[in-house]
Amino acid sequence: MPTPIVQFGTSRFLQAHADLFVSDALKAGKAPGPITIVQTTGSSERSGRLAALARPEGFPVIIRGIQDGERIDATQRVTSVTRALSTAENWSEVREIVAQEAEILISNTGDTGYRITDDDLVTDIPRSFPGKLLLLLKARFEAGGRALTILPCELVSRNGDVLKALMLGLAAERAKDTAFTNWLNTGVVWANTLVDRIVSEPLEPAGAIAEPYALWAIENQPGLHLPCIHPSVKLVDDLTPYEKLKLHILNLGHTVLADLWLREGRNPHETVRETLADARVAAYLDRIYRSEVIPAFAAKDLQSEATDYVTATLERFRNPFLNHRLSDIANHHREKIARRIGDLRLWSPGVAMPELTAISDQ
Repeated sequence: MPTPIVQFGTSRFLQAHADLFVSDALKAGKAPGPITIVQTTGSSERSGRLAALARPEGFPVIIRGIQDGERIDATQRVTSVTRALSTAENWSEVREIVAQEAEILISNTGDTGYRITDDDLVTDIPRSFPGKLLLLLKARFEAGGRALTILPCELVSRNGDVLKALMLGLAAERAKDTAFTNWLNTGVVWANTLVDRIVSEPLEPAGAIAEPYALWAIENQPGLHLPCIHPSVKLVDDLTPYEKLKLHILNLGHTVLADLWLREGRNPHETVRETLADARVAAYLDRIYRSEVIPAFAAKDLQSEATDYVTATLERFRNPFLNHRLSDIANHHREKIARRIGDLRLWSPGVAMPELTAISDQ
């Protein structure tokens, strides 16, 4: 069966996010078709997942947490993946699928996924994801150049714009083909997306444990094709409010708690859930959200959205199944304060933020 969706990356995040959404949508006739997963690295650990990902019976995703005040613990089977290949072992087949079958490409290649290596300009199968993607897109162009939507899911602001710029630069260096470069610019839709779901644990040989909350916000543009119709997939005109909600509520809340944890020398193994079990800490975070953060969003006509997101965030923080340690959140603390708190103050300069100011100015 042809697979109109090709996914680069085998991460547990994508298994509990895009793969699960498409699986749900296929059952309702609301997705263009199944998925081919492509492993882009040579990791032996990840290569062991490939056969399990494409089994006809699917793989499990366990959803655990609190949503709308209710405790959830349910298992779903993901059956949207019909092929799982590796660029190291199946390069010719991957190239053929991208050239002939694909309508939508999805990627989630980790923190260094957009890094270009020196051999990208000289080897037949480049080491980096952008290098591989360039050659796959060149094969599609040479096969007729049908339109294509690319949905990057890396945690990079304006990820579609960033990936497009990288690819155009790499094409200018390696391909040196004006017609191909023009097609990359006009025949490919490079979507900006934002993903939001905590996927806490992998299952072996394939599958994952995730929280109930999930969001895949995709910024609309002409020619864009969605991978599915699903309650967690939102087509939006502007991604900025969703980026701000995640950064200045979810991420900011983590940083506020980490700052308190550091200043008070609390239990080195303490989790977010355990910290919020302290009534004094819970009141402190709630006061910051209600008195400083929500007013900042209200100043941008986003009060309702911020209020709802705060409620969902606090449920996520109190997830009884998730052990999210403050010691992990506290890594790169000063940089996180600048991005999550400092940028909020700059975004809404007319809103008083005494407690957040005390954190960012210390």
